[in-house]
Amino acid sequence: MRTRFVLIETSHAGNVGGAARALKVMGFDDLVLVRPRWANVLRKEETIQRASGATDVLAKARVVDTLDEALEGITHLCATAMTPRDFGPPTRAPREHLAQLLAGGEVPTGVAFLFGSERFGMANEDVYRCHVALSIPTAPGYGSLNLAAAVQLLAYDWRQALGGFSVASPVAQRQSAQVADAAALAGMLEHLQQALVAVDFLDPAAPKKLMPRLQQLFNRAQPSEEEIHILRGVARAMLQTAERAKR
Repeated sequence: MRTRFVLIETSHAGNVGGAARALKVMGFDDLVLVRPRWANVLRKEETIQRASGATDVLAKARVVDTLDEALEGITHLCATAMTPRDFGPPTRAPREHLAQLLAGGEVPTGVAFLFGSERFGMANEDVYRCHVALSIPTAPGYGSLNLAAAVQLLAYDWRQALGGFSVASPVAQRQSAQVADAAALAGMLEHLQQALVAVDFLDPAAPKKLMPRLQQLFNRAQPSEEEIHILRGVARAMLQTAERAKR
């Protein structure tokens, strides 16, 4: 599905760079500027600095004269508006609308998110041609969002609606680091038990449930092979220290 972010009559070069950075972070790269204040905004030093490495997005970005040019190939238009309008498309929260959009029977082939100028927002005629006006929920007393920040929030919500990025959970990360097998864990626990007895922490005549509790602890932790080696090194050092203390 084609995803495009359209900035209409943007007046601050830094916001263009910030928007490019926001898109790259979320895996998007289709940025179109409609009548920006600076014709060379994509090459301005402030833009490049605020892009913070997203120069490939800037290199691919286009500057056009009309909104029609910016929307070529797009089938679903999302305006952005802080307050509902008396007339025009329905106003919805981004997550609600984007989830419904993808859950519908016919998924659009191209989605565009439109943002107006920093001072005046989107013109009514541009909002009217959209299918929805997305309003980011904000604190009731202060809803002023920086343009690049608004782009980042909508890019994030859209990426999440599309399935997000795969982020390995802590368990998955440990599994990828070669979790130690049961035999290695048992050997480490036996070694640790010897060390705990040697330093008088564990009384072999009345062990209670110390070792079973440690077994459960390490079962939950799922230590890697390297971590087992570290723990056995600790046990070895404890035994050596106890041996020296007896001399």
